[in-house]
Amino acid sequence: MSGNPRKVTLALDALRHGWAIRVEDETGALELLPAETGFAQPGLYAARLLISAARAATLKLTNQREAAEPHAPVMMHGAEPFSLHAARTLADPALDLAEPMRGPFRADPVEAQAAAAAALDMARLAGILPAFMVATGIEPAATVTTADLAAFKDPLDLTVQARARLPVHACDMAEIVAFRARDDMREHVALVIGTQSGDVVPLVRLHSECLTGDVLGSLKCDCGPQLDAALERMAEEANASGWGLLLYLRQEGRGIGLINKLRAYELQDQGFDTVDANERLGLPSEARDFPVAARMLDLLGVPAVRLLTNNPAKVAALKAVGVTVVERVAHQLPANPHNARYLDTKRDRTGHLLK
Repeated sequence: MSGNPRKVTLALDALRHGWAIRVEDETGALELLPAETGFAQPGLYAARLLISAARAATLKLTNQREAAEPHAPVMMHGAEPFSLHAARTLADPALDLAEPMRGPFRADPVEAQAAAAAALDMARLAGILPAFMVATGIEPAATVTTADLAAFKDPLDLTVQARARLPVHACDMAEIVAFRARDDMREHVALVIGTQSGDVVPLVRLHSECLTGDVLGSLKCDCGPQLDAALERMAEEANASGWGLLLYLRQEGRGIGLINKLRAYELQDQGFDTVDANERLGLPSEARDFPVAARMLDLLGVPAVRLLTNNPAKVAALKAVGVTVVERVAHQLPANPHNARYLDTKRDRTGHLLK
């Protein structure tokens, strides 16, 4: 069945406002109230909560999941119905140390598994914790199907909206191109450094938005220095009869959003690395939308790239969506005392080639 992406826009707005939504797939439906943003009212209880597999592992429900579906959403219940306060406490890993004695809980079979997975994905897109009270009796403010979500995420909806000359510090001969999909509030941009030529394969950097690193100069990551160094290297290409292309993707925190990224920082302050912090939040350590980058390249008429990255998975992801990567160009920068562990985690747990 065909989907309506506008319904997802309404559902995301509902989740941010704390309203219930109904999510349907071909096997059934779930009525869900977001645990983080839901508004309290008398008599509001739910017999079950929907959480992610990663969050279920933290809550010691791992051995109750189906072995064949280790990453599937988990439906949990306790000895008594969950209040909104209890649901929020279970959703937020920042409270794990403050309230360590919880449970016992049990995992139930998940009806409408595709709908459950879609709900958790929409929580991520809305920038909230992926946890829901199930069947609260509150009238849903929006109804969405898994087909609607697929249509919302279709990169073919992305189009060029504006372009203009934009001299930048690294190179005064640059052009900015803005992209937007009708039903998505995120606006991605590309920065063309030098003169675009179909005869030369450009040096391309996919850079995911990082407010803390790019704008505020955070030392916890290497995003700001990587962005600056990428532009400098592209300027060198332009001076040597080549050209460069920066794709600036509005996918903060590798796709989990700014607020959840800062929550992960809080967990890192407690001793967790970046991967484990995301898992305790119930979120993936990698949730970026690489088909969007491929669509941007296609709209710009760029079939092949020399990719500036230390991440082989990024090369594989672009190749998987039809982009020809003729070369991986290393992009390593020195560590500092604040991001050394972050870079070690990149090397040891997410496969970055750092030496």
